[in-house]
Amino acid sequence: MELSRRAFGALTGSALLSLALPVGTAAAAAGAAPRPAGAGSGSGGTVTFDPYSLIIDGRRVPLWSGEVHPFRLPSPSLWRDVLQKMRGNGYNAVSIYASWNYHSPAPGHYDFTGVRDLGLFLEMAADAGLYVIARPGPYINAEVDAGGYPGWLATTPGRARSNDPTYLGYVDEWLTAVNAVISRHLYTDGGGSVVLYQLENEYASHTADAIGQGYMAHLYAKVRADGIDVPLFHNDKGRNGYWIPGSFDTGGETGQYLYGFDGYPSPTGLPPDWGYFGTGGAKGGSTASPGTPGLMAEFGGGWFDPWGGAEFGGKGYAESRRTRDAAYERRFYLTNLANGVKIHNVYMTFGGTSWGWLPAPVVYTSYDYGAAIDEARNATSKVVPMHQTGAMLEAFPEFAALDRAADTAADSTAVRVYHLTAAESGAHVYFLRNDTSADATCTLPVATAAGTATVPAAPGGMRVASKDMKVVATELSLGRRTLRYTTAQPMLRTTGGALDVAAFAGRPGDPAEVVLAVSGKPAVTVVGGAADTVYDAAAGTLRINTVLGGLTRVLVEGGGTATPMLLLFADDDASAVLRLLTAAGEPVLVSGPALVRTAEREGAVLKLTGDTTQDCPLEVWAEPAVREVFWNARRVAVAPTASGSLLAGSLLAGPQPVELPALTGWLQSPENPESEPAFDDSAWRVCDLTTSSSTTAVPAGGPVLFADDYGFHYGDVWYRAEVDATAAPGTLSLSYASGTQGLLMAWWDGRPLGVHRQPVPAKAQDTQGTWAATADFAVPADLAGEGRHTVAVLVRRMAHEEDGGANDAFKSARGLTSARLDGDASALAWRIQGGTAADAARGPLNTGGLYGERAGWHLPGFPDRDWAPAADLQAEPRQGVSWYRTQFRLDVDRGTDASVGLTLDDDPARAYRVQIFLNGWNMGQYINDAGPQHTFVLPNGILRPRGSNTLALAVLSDGTTPAGPAAVSLTLLGSAAGGVPLTLVDAPGYAQLVRPVG
Repeated sequence: MELSRRAFGALTGSALLSLALPVGTAAAAAGAAPRPAGAGSGSGGTVTFDPYSLIIDGRRVPLWSGEVHPFRLPSPSLWRDVLQKMRGNGYNAVSIYASWNYHSPAPGHYDFTGVRDLGLFLEMAADAGLYVIARPGPYINAEVDAGGYPGWLATTPGRARSNDPTYLGYVDEWLTAVNAVISRHLYTDGGGSVVLYQLENEYASHTADAIGQGYMAHLYAKVRADGIDVPLFHNDKGRNGYWIPGSFDTGGETGQYLYGFDGYPSPTGLPPDWGYFGTGGAKGGSTASPGTPGLMAEFGGGWFDPWGGAEFGGKGYAESRRTRDAAYERRFYLTNLANGVKIHNVYMTFGGTSWGWLPAPVVYTSYDYGAAIDEARNATSKVVPMHQTGAMLEAFPEFAALDRAADTAADSTAVRVYHLTAAESGAHVYFLRNDTSADATCTLPVATAAGTATVPAAPGGMRVASKDMKVVATELSLGRRTLRYTTAQPMLRTTGGALDVAAFAGRPGDPAEVVLAVSGKPAVTVVGGAADTVYDAAAGTLRINTVLGGLTRVLVEGGGTATPMLLLFADDDASAVLRLLTAAGEPVLVSGPALVRTAEREGAVLKLTGDTTQDCPLEVWAEPAVREVFWNARRVAVAPTASGSLLAGSLLAGPQPVELPALTGWLQSPENPESEPAFDDSAWRVCDLTTSSSTTAVPAGGPVLFADDYGFHYGDVWYRAEVDATAAPGTLSLSYASGTQGLLMAWWDGRPLGVHRQPVPAKAQDTQGTWAATADFAVPADLAGEGRHTVAVLVRRMAHEEDGGANDAFKSARGLTSARLDGDASALAWRIQGGTAADAARGPLNTGGLYGERAGWHLPGFPDRDWAPAADLQAEPRQGVSWYRTQFRLDVDRGTDASVGLTLDDDPARAYRVQIFLNGWNMGQYINDAGPQHTFVLPNGILRPRGSNTLALAVLSDGTTPAGPAAVSLTLLGSAAGGVPLTLVDAPGYAQLVRPVG
C-alpha cells in the first residue's frame, strides 16, 4: 500500500499544522512544524538534517520513537494494534530490528512472508502515522540467538564483523534481500515512512584500523547501492565517539550520515548529561558530532532479566517497570531533551516474547523488558509521560531547535534547572529536576517578551515532585494567541474554525499557572473544575491559576482575538485519555476512551474507532459541522456542552467478561526412545568431520561433535554411540558447551547415568554467553562387561552466544565438544540428530531435536488417540522427556480483545523444564527450579480466541524429583472492547508438516 503525503499527514496530524501555524508566525518563519510531515506521494519527499533535528520536506521533525521487534510478536494482526497504541500515546516513530536468523534458514534462502512479512509491518507503521527507523543489522545483538546471526553462519570461515571477503559475501546476500523490502517503504520515494537506516549496531571493534574502516565503508556503499537514500547512522555502544562522520569512506557523499549512541543508566543514579550540559567532546554523547542532531538510538525503557531472575530479585519484569516508572521516564528522558537530543528512541517500548529458540543466553522467554506497553499489549502507566511529551514535541515547534541559554537557578537547592531558548521564536524552556527524596517547592525567574518574570506569580510556588521533572516554558505560540508562560507542561494545541484549544499537563495536586498575552479584557468562564483568573490591563496579560485534578476547563473569549480559546488543565489520568487526531484534514480532540485509533469524517458524521478498558465517557471537540458521532461503527447520542464539545449521553461500554476454561482432558506419552539400545539410528548423521570454523578447538585426535557443523542450529540434539568393549568400562567423560542453563543427560545401555546442568546465574546481569563443562559418569558395574554397549546423550544446548565483542563468540560450539571412555576418545564413534526440516510457517527457530518434535507431537493435527489419559501432569521421577496434550475451546466476544496467558506453578525444588507449544508454535521454556517466569503470553492469531486450541507440553526432567507442573491454567492478562481485526496465523496441516522420525 502506498500512502499519499496528504493521507500520511492526516494520520500523523500534520494536517493540523496549517491550522496551528498561521502564515506569518515566528514558528512558520523558522520553517518549523509542530507535527511531522507525512509519507511521500508518488514524487517522493526529502529527509535531511541540521545540528538540531531531522528536516522532513523542509520542516523540523523531532523523532519521539519507541523500539518494537516484529519477530517478537509472531502474529501480524497484532502489529497494527501495537503500532496504533504507540501513535495514540504520543510516539511519532518506531525503531525496528530485522533479525537475519529469523528470515534465513540456510544460505541463499530468505523468507519475508507470513509472520516474517517485514514489508507488511512497514506498511502498517505508515498506516498508523509513524516514521520508521530501520535497523536490519547485519548484527543486531538485541538479546537474540547469536545476536541475530543465522545458525548456519557459525559454520562459515571468515571473521564476522570485519572486512573479511567471505563474511562480506554473506552480508551482501542478506542486505540485498532485506533492503529490497525496506527500499519499497522509504519516505523519499513516496512508498512509506522509513526516514533513517542504521548500518551496524554497537560496533566497538577495529575503530581506528583498516579492518573496521573497510567494513563500515563496505556497508555504506552496499546500502546505497541497494537504493537506500535516507540518512544513515551507526549506534555507538555508549559514548565513545566511534564512527562519527568522516571516520570512514562514504564514497564522497557528505551530509547524509549521523552519529548515534545509546545508554542505559541505572535508575538509582542521576540522569546523565549527554549533550549541551555535559562534559563535551568525543565521549560526551551528542557533542561527539556537533554538526548532526543528538541521536539517542537506544535509551533504556527498561532492562532485561537473566535466567534465575537475579537482576530484579526474582520479581521479574514487574520490578523493572517499578524501578523505571513514569517518574523515571520524565526525569531521564526530559534530561535528554534538555541536552539537545531530538532523535530519541526508547528501547523497548513493546518488548514482546523471545519465543521458540529465539532468546540469547542472557534472557529467558519473556522480553517484556518493563516496557511502556507490556508483553500482553497492555498500555501501562509508563505511556503517560510518553504521550504528554510526544504530544508536546509535535504541537510546539519551538522545542525542535533549542540552544543552551544562560544558567538560571530556582530558589530551591533541591531543584536543578536546565535553561534553553529557541532563537527564532524567542521562546524559553526550563526543565526543572528534583533528584532528592522529598518534594520541592520553588519559584523561578523566567525570560518573557515583557521582561523577566518570577513564576509563579500566585503564592505557594511550583511543586517539583521527588525524583521527578517538569517543564516550564515562555513565549509559545498558541496559533492565534501567545502563551506568555506556563508552569504546567504544554501538551497540545490546535486552532479550529470556531474554537482554539490548548492543553497543559502535570501531576495530580500540582498548582498550575498559565499566563496569556491579551490586548484587551477577555471574558473568562470556568466551565469545569476550579480556577482563579486575574486580568492585568497594564501588563496585557490574563493569569489563570488552578490545582491539577481531573480535567479543568477555562474558556477565554475576546481579549483582542475573535476566536474563543479553551484551556484544558489535565492531571496525568486526564491527559492519558486526551488525544488529538485529524479527520478530513480538520482537528478532532477526543477525551474518555483508553485509546482512539482512527478518526474519519463524512459530512456531518464523525467516525471514531478505539478501545475501552472499562465503561467510560466520550467527549469530542470537532468542527461545528459535525453533528453525529459513531464509535466502533455504532452511533452514539451526543449533545453540545459549554466547553464547545459534543458529549455522549451515556458511557461507552467496556469489554465483555471473558471466561477461560479449566485445562482438563490431558493425554500423556513418555518419550526419548533414542536412549534405548534397540533404537534405529542408521539414518542419523555420522560425526566424521575433522575441522571446524568454530572458535572452540576440536580435541586432538577426535572428530568434530559440534551440533552446528552438522546442520543442527536450534534446540535439543541427540548423540548415540556404540562401544565394543574389550574390558570393563569404568568412566564416561562427556564435555559439552551450551548457553545459560544448558544441560546434558546420558544413558548407558538404556539406563540413566545422570544429568549435568549449567549453573543458574547468581548475580545480576551475568552476561556469560557460553558455559562449558565436563561431566564424568560411572558406568554401572552390572552393565560394564565386555561386548557391545550403547551410549545415548541428550544435550539441551539453549542458545548461541552473541557477538558484541566482534570476536566470533557466536561460533562457540554447542552440544558435545568431546567424549572419552576411560580417557580414550577413539572408543566412541558418534552419530547425531537434531531438529529436522523446519515447517515453512513457523520457521527454523520453532523446534529442536526432541523425538516428539521430529514426529509432530506438538502439532494440532497429530493423532494422539493412543496416548494414555493423565489425571494430572505430575510424573514420578524419570530421566528424560514426557509429553502432555490437551484441547481447549475459547469463545471470546468478537468485540473484545482479550490477552491470554498460560501460567505454570509448582514447588520450586522440583527439577524439570517445560517447552510450551500452542497450536504447534513454541511459545517458550519454563524452568521450574530456576524461574523467574511463570506466565507465558499466548498471542491472538496463534491463539484462536473463538475456536479450538491445542496445547502440548514437553517436560524434560533430570530424574531426581517428580516432574511436571502441579498447576497449569489460562490467565486473563488484559482485555479491551475494540481491538483490531484478527487474522489467524494458520500453518499447513499436520500431514504436510510431519517428517519421518530419525
